[in-house]
Amino acid sequence: MLYLVYGSNEVKGPEGDQIHETHDKITAMFDFVAHKKGPYRFCFVNKSPYHETVDFDVQVGHFTYYDQHAKDEHVKPLIEQIEKLANALYNIQFEQHWLEAQTDRQAIVNEAMSRRAIHKAIFESFALVVASVLQVYLLRRLFERKLGTSRV
Repeated sequence: MLYLVYGSNEVKGPEGDQIHETHDKITAMFDFVAHKKGPYRFCFVNKSPYHETVDFDVQVGHFTYYDQHAKDEHVKPLIEQIEKLANALYNIQFEQHWLEAQTDRQAIVNEAMSRRAIHKAIFESFALVVASVLQVYLLRRLFERKLGTSRV
């Protein structure tokens, strides 16, 4: 299972064959089964101008009991169900980890945006006060000139 933050990813098999490819996705999740022996290549491309964290998980499982003969036929279905539950639980934990990381990234973005909003509000308030003082100064100067010329 794989989660990807905005970009592309690609998985190639041991013989260079394309197993999975994703382009321009904000998040992607997929799983595949490796049927061939050899190294599998994962390539991640980040198109964002910011540093991103990529969480990915490679889970390896060997099912050796398929080759062995079971003495008790009732145990085999239980083992299969337990393995399915274990895989589902592991996927849920991985998704929770990814969601926590995404929440942390959003908290950082929100903090930066709130700081910018405060700075903008302070700047606008300062500009408003300066404009008001300038208006008072210009009005006083205007009336001083009018009064000065009408008395003569």
